[in-house]
Amino acid sequence: MPFTSDDEIAAIGRSLLDRTLPKSAWTHAAHFAAAIWLLTSRPDVDVSREMPGFIRAYNEATGVANTDTSGYHETITQASLRAARAFLAGNGTHSLCDRCNALMASPIGDPEWLLAYWSRPRLFSVEARRAWVDPDLEQFPF
Repeated sequence: MPFTSDDEIAAIGRSLLDRTLPKSAWTHAAHFAAAIWLLTSRPDVDVSREMPGFIRAYNEATGVANTDTSGYHETITQASLRAARAFLAGNGTHSLCDRCNALMASPIGDPEWLLAYWSRPRLFSVEARRAWVDPDLEQFPF
């Protein structure tokens, strides 16, 4: 399992917000850990609205440019947040660590999970990076 404690997940979320997470630690699993931590531990944050700014600021702090070809990606972020919310709704009685590990053990844990719904050209288009773009392969279930 990728995570060993609730504290580890909280540390990922906090270090995203304060931009101290090492760039090498900003993995697919860390993206979901930060999202789940924010969704469950920070009721003061409108995660769908504020996550784009958190990620853009983090990217800038770690030397990643937010452009039409790199950095922040709106469709991936919003799709992932929708999936995380739905997953949490069905797994609400476990620890944060258990929920993160269960999510990562699910199909969503595969870094290419969104390609079941979006073709690669559509998902990685400039339009999808800038704004939500509906999937073109299959209806998104979240």
